[in-house]
Amino acid sequence: MIIYLVFMMGVGVWFSRKNRDADDFYLGGRKLGPLVTAMSAEASDMSSWLLMGLPGVAYLSGIADAGWTAIGLAVGTYFNWLIVAKRLRRYSEKNHSITIPDFFSNRYHDKSNLLLAISAVFIVIFFIPYTASGFAACGKLFSSLFGLDYMPAMIVSAIIIVGYTALGGFLAASTTDLIQSIIMTCALVIMIFFGLHTAGGISVVIDNAKELAGYLSFNHVYDPTTGGAAPYGLLTICSMLAWGLGYFGMPHVLLRFMAIHDEKKLTLSRRIATVWVVISMAAAIFIGVIGLSMSKANALPVLEGADSETILIKAATLLSTTGSGAVKFIFVIFAGLIFAGILACTMSTADSQLLAASSSISQNLIKDVCHVKLSDKTTMVVARATVLAIAVVAIFIARDPNSSVFQIVSFAWAGFGAVFGPIMLFSLFWRRTNKWGALAGMVSGGIMVFVWKYAIRPLGGAWNIYELLPAFVVACLFIIVVSLLTPAPSAEVVKDFDEVKAM
Repeated sequence: MIIYLVFMMGVGVWFSRKNRDADDFYLGGRKLGPLVTAMSAEASDMSSWLLMGLPGVAYLSGIADAGWTAIGLAVGTYFNWLIVAKRLRRYSEKNHSITIPDFFSNRYHDKSNLLLAISAVFIVIFFIPYTASGFAACGKLFSSLFGLDYMPAMIVSAIIIVGYTALGGFLAASTTDLIQSIIMTCALVIMIFFGLHTAGGISVVIDNAKELAGYLSFNHVYDPTTGGAAPYGLLTICSMLAWGLGYFGMPHVLLRFMAIHDEKKLTLSRRIATVWVVISMAAAIFIGVIGLSMSKANALPVLEGADSETILIKAATLLSTTGSGAVKFIFVIFAGLIFAGILACTMSTADSQLLAASSSISQNLIKDVCHVKLSDKTTMVVARATVLAIAVVAIFIARDPNSSVFQIVSFAWAGFGAVFGPIMLFSLFWRRTNKWGALAGMVSGGIMVFVWKYAIRPLGGAWNIYELLPAFVVACLFIIVVSLLTPAPSAEVVKDFDEVKAM
């Protein structure tokens, strides 16, 4: 663990020498290769949800809930790379954009900076608590591993993430994300083999799962409270599939599309990213199913409720105490890799979120909206100071060890998906979209996320739908209606659109 954390800091120090201006710090000078682009995008997306949340859901209720969510995310990943990546790369280079708010403002030639300001504010609103959830997850992991109090454990992990992000910027975050994706993959592979061995083999795992009603079904879920199967209806399936819509609006993923050095390599990146996402999520779900058999074999305690999310932590702890002599030493190293993998999931997301939120404040609000003139050197100082300031706020939000990490992640994912997803698609593919439609789409999507989450979804029944789906639909409707009711975009805006489309 210590070697891993020191190495992450070393990457930050190495890339700190390569950042000459804001374009380097926030977009890496558009120098990313296809492998780094693919793996950093997906590693920054998955967070601790991959190694904690997904196996935990599968452990408790079977494959339906986890499976439909994973299918939605896999489909969203593929289509985001297929239809958004290349055109966004071309468009953002043509209009000289280095952040997502930059892109929207330059796309519509918005001299008032309204689009810039509102999109930057939304990024801060959703990313600071999202970053806080990452700090909280790291703090809980360090606390459980080393017996430290939560607060100092969380602060130490935050310092490490802030350190390499503030020093190395986008290139450091992307490179560490690639390394972290490799460690996450190792953790999944090690856990599957160890789990199968401990549970008694794959046939035992499947037989144990079959004994539980609805556990291996895609239209039923196992209810651990009753021991029976509960129906998993079409409405719930659509709600889970809607997670995939979030990809079109994730700033930290979209920035990777803008940063690739050669757009011709995006096809290779798409294939790498899609294959990794599908295999890693399938492996995470399978680990949950294996964990059930490990509990039945009395190798692990029976996990209930939120404790199911600790399955990898408990299994890795078990692995570290297995065997003797040289074998035990190897297993301890493997256990360390699993723990590092859990940490990598969280860090790979938190660094990207920190950078995106920082760029919105220092680049978009301070320089562009407030028109504060800064030299390249001063811009770099402000950028790093902003990363530090955001981290301090995120640490304050994450100070409560009982905060729900995954509820925050779910809500922030819906927020970004609804605020930026629709307008990103319309900006790239509908030439009639204008500034007012873009503004209406962003604001209506953001408001609807809050309204549905706190006022409508609690009604239950048919209203119990993940807030991203209705908010996404509402934002699309507002973009279309307002764009058609207001003046058409200017000739310059249409000319830019047609030139990018013709490329």
